[in-house]
Amino acid sequence: MIRSMTGFGEASRHVDGVHYAVELRSLNNKYFKASIRLPEQLQALEADLEAALRHRIARGSVTLTVSFADTSASAALEVNHQALDRYVEQLRRSKAVQTGEVVIDLAPLLALPGVLQNPTDEDDRLQQTRTLLVGLVGEACDHLLSMRRREGALLNEELEGHRDLIADRLAKIREQAPRVIAEYENRLRLRMEEMFREAQLRVEPVEMIREIAVYAEKTDIAEEISRLGGHIEQFTEMLASDEEQPVGRTMDFLAQEMLREANTIASKSPDSLVSRLIVEVKGTIDRIKEQVQNVE
Repeated sequence: MIRSMTGFGEASRHVDGVHYAVELRSLNNKYFKASIRLPEQLQALEADLEAALRHRIARGSVTLTVSFADTSASAALEVNHQALDRYVEQLRRSKAVQTGEVVIDLAPLLALPGVLQNPTDEDDRLQQTRTLLVGLVGEACDHLLSMRRREGALLNEELEGHRDLIADRLAKIREQAPRVIAEYENRLRLRMEEMFREAQLRVEPVEMIREIAVYAEKTDIAEEISRLGGHIEQFTEMLASDEEQPVGRTMDFLAQEMLREANTIASKSPDSLVSRLIVEVKGTIDRIKEQVQNVE
């Protein structure tokens, strides 16, 4: 069953006073492209999260947004008392402080370099956060891929309808093709007989046969019909496959090949009925090419 490249998934968890949320959105793209939006504190996890996405998603432009709100006591930074005491000691040496003109305010001192520091267990917390977020990305991918499969099922139905129309028109073209030569032979014989009768000349059967053979060679579309039929069979196999391997690029290439065969048939066959049928085929192939752009 084919999958769409459009999807949405999300996952969240509340752990030890910290709320984590992951949101995934995907759109069609010829290749895999990830855009990861992380809070500044979690920038070090970008490579790990992108690897988790690549493991689950083969194609598409994927946007991952991570947010978290820490309401626990661990969110507080640690005060470096030695650095703070050092700043205070230097300020007390100031004449303005000694004379009472300036009063030391601790609040601005906290913004000085080295006074507030990250907790000493920050590396351990980051590792725990990495494990948690990778798991949440996996859950979000489950939801996104489920949505992709649902949309893929709708795409599958539409593509099957297009396939059926092409197969039907091709069957009519295959049935009509031998008649084109026979009708040309009949018209040519009548025309030549009339011309030679008016000129009181005798037409040689060999010359007529040679002319018909040349025409048949130029307008023979049997090979193109056979190749287009083979492409339809391969297209059918991909639509019916239970494997979840990406087939979008293969389908796109196959649609191009189908269109090439249809164009050749249109250029080689002078028959009006075949021309009308092949116009329908080409229009349907164009719709297939548009739709497979969203197939993973």
